[in-house]
Amino acid sequence: MNKRSLRHSYQDVGNRSLYDPGNISRTPGQSVQQRKRVPPEQTHAENYYYRKQMEAHTPMVLVLNDGETIKGSIEWYDRNCLKVHRVGEPNLLIFKKSIKYLYKEGENDGSEETDG
Repeated sequence: MNKRSLRHSYQDVGNRSLYDPGNISRTPGQSVQQRKRVPPEQTHAENYYYRKQMEAHTPMVLVLNDGETIKGSIEWYDRNCLKVHRVGEPNLLIFKKSIKYLYKEGENDGSEETDG
């Protein structure tokens, strides 16, 4: 009678990382279940939003960290800045870190309204 050894060879255990319990009892040739992928750090949602507003020339309101509001359409953007086109006033290049939030002009006044 051939009895299977309950001990595993060092090669079976040595291929795993310290925090990967794995399936020690699998036989050679069996596949290990795929783990869930880590979500990507960059979803590109911000880029998609800016591009959509630029193409439609949507009038936007930008509220800065100090409370000042700037109205205009987004003409250009990069990782750090937005270029805002304003009618009858000079265009502005604004650092994203100085923007508290922004919204479409006329869609919402930026404040939360409650019924009551």
